[in-house]
Amino acid sequence: MKRPEPVQVVKQRRDAALRALVDGVPYIQYLGVTFDRRGDELTGVLPFDEKLIGNPLLPALHGGVTAAFMEMTAVITLSWSYLWEDIESGSLDFDPSGGTRMPRLPKTVDFSVDYLRSGLPRDAYARARINRSGRRYASVHVEGWQDNRDRLFAQATGHFVMPQRR
Repeated sequence: MKRPEPVQVVKQRRDAALRALVDGVPYIQYLGVTFDRRGDELTGVLPFDEKLIGNPLLPALHGGVTAAFMEMTAVITLSWSYLWEDIESGSLDFDPSGGTRMPRLPKTVDFSVDYLRSGLPRDAYARARINRSGRRYASVHVEGWQDNRDRLFAQATGHFVMPQRR
């Protein structure tokens, strides 16, 4: 019988996998997006920065920033779900010194955003729910909020082509 791995080893492997996914998208670093991980659930966090303001008279977050944040949350969540079993088993090593290539990310087919209210000049959060995920195609719904999880400022639906499994 195989002994269970120490909790710290599993946590480090999960953290390394998430870091590798996020580091694979340069625009995530530009916007400053991070992901809060609780087990297999991810929450995207967009920390407020003046450069994100689209309308300084309101002021309000730029619509393109909101859409990009929602799409990034969908792609990273979808990838996280897609790779979860390989991450948990340890069969996918994210040690950069090992020369392991990152898996390809899902490709966006279409992404539709509903702007429900202005994004205020403060931190924003988003969580994606995968409605369908098969070998070739996935459908994802994303909700974005700021101060109150029940008062969404945006929601989105996206369809993605999944990368080929090796």
